[in-house]
Amino acid sequence: MPTSRTPINRVPQVTVEFWLIKLMAVTMGETAADFLAVNLGLGLTATSLLMASILAGALVLQFAQKRYVPWAYWLAVVLISIVGTLVTDNLVDNLGVSLLTTTIVFTVALAATFAVWFAYEKTLSIHAIFTAKREAFYWLAILFTFALGTAAGDLVAEQFGLGYLATGVLFGMIIASLAIGYFFLGLDAILGFWLVYIFTRPLGASFGDLLSQPAQYGGLGLGTTITSLVFLGTIIAIIAWLTVGRRGAVTAP
Repeated sequence: MPTSRTPINRVPQVTVEFWLIKLMAVTMGETAADFLAVNLGLGLTATSLLMASILAGALVLQFAQKRYVPWAYWLAVVLISIVGTLVTDNLVDNLGVSLLTTTIVFTVALAATFAVWFAYEKTLSIHAIFTAKREAFYWLAILFTFALGTAAGDLVAEQFGLGYLATGVLFGMIIASLAIGYFFLGLDAILGFWLVYIFTRPLGASFGDLLSQPAQYGGLGLGTTITSLVFLGTIIAIIAWLTVGRRGAVTAP
């Protein structure tokens, strides 16, 4: 247990549960954005404004905790996943920016965020997020990872023509190779974490599209409503287990 003098980390440990919820969240981010904009008929612009407003409120709530609280943290992750998807969709669908350009832009934006973060804090470790400034850099980086992952996943699946299943398998293999690099070849833990965090976005989005999209577009036709509800229910169940089971305890850096 951290003492009163020990800084309290504001984000969770990197565990199996962490990656499972994160993968569910990014998958739901893809399908929920489509559900709100298309199925509910809100349109891309109205959906983007609505979800950005809700995300702002969730982040205010998250920052107010000043420690890791599972439901507040993962609520912010789910919402930022949806908003990250919508940011990319707006650039591509509303502004006509190509997926390749969007991927490059968000790669540069994420790299710049990491550079400024490191220049100020001298670390990019998620085990040392115990100030408001570091947490702000953390959430900005996460937003860009979601926007970048959406663009990269759509670029490979749609523009390069690999399809949703092959794209998911491709990014899954990349993640597996990074895991091998970390566990057996000495890959830096911080670098490995952020690379996997980026690549889980297109992995989840690809399988989300595979499940939800109609068969004529290469999907299984489950629809965004069912797909979103299944993943949302799974996320809620895991978070409830973490909270009630006290598996979401804070950790010192």
